Amino acid sequence: MPLVLSLETSTDVCSVALHDNVKLVAQAEIHEPQSHAARLSPMIDQVCREAGVELKSVSAVAVSMGPGSYTGLRIGTSTAKGICYALDIPLIAVGTLELLAFQANSKNASKSLLCPMIDARRMEVYCMVFDEGLKIIEPVSARIIDAGSFAELLEGNRMLFAGNGAKKCREVIRHENAIFLDDLYPQASALGLMAGKKFRAGQFEDLIGFRPFYLKEFVAKKAGGGM
Repeated sequence: MPLVLSLETSTDVCSVALHDNVKLVAQAEIHEPQSHAARLSPMIDQVCREAGVELKSVSAVAVSMGPGSYTGLRIGTSTAKGICYALDIPLIAVGTLELLAFQANSKNASKSLLCPMIDARRMEVYCMVFDEGLKIIEPVSARIIDAGSFAELLEGNRMLFAGNGAKKCREVIRHENAIFLDDLYPQASALGLMAGKKFRAGQFEDLIGFRPFYLKEFVAKKAGGGM
């Protein structure tokens, strides 16, 4: 069976998982912002040791492709690409919002619409809307959230909001059909399940051309507030 190594670095949480087909063999997770660069490689070693396998036995590497933290996505992608190049194995990518929707749907007993949200800045989020079958209702976008956001959808549907972007929207989107999931964040353990399906379908990325989906490019500000 294929061994798929999954790396999730799109938010402040960093996680690594190893799946043998659909079986989770080992996982590691840290909740330390801005620690991905220092901790990701040791976590990969830890997961391989716990599983009792060598890294060279891995069949593919999966990575969360964004949107999300610019720095986190770059670290995850560069690490995944490095392993794939070294071992001559395929790269698998899963959209971060699709991953969040997949995770949220396991808690969706009411068969609500799903709206995963990644925090951008101020009242802006990166989001999508899915139905309970994970069919896309609204494509990925960057939205400024206010009291009228999603009003048309909420009038006729329950909506389940999830992700670190949803936390700051709880006090703004006040509607009886709006449900907020607390403490749901992208995890490598779920990423590996989605990646396994892509592996079996042969859905791999172009290793040379692949880059994360930032949605918005990073803009560095100069000291003193200038651009």
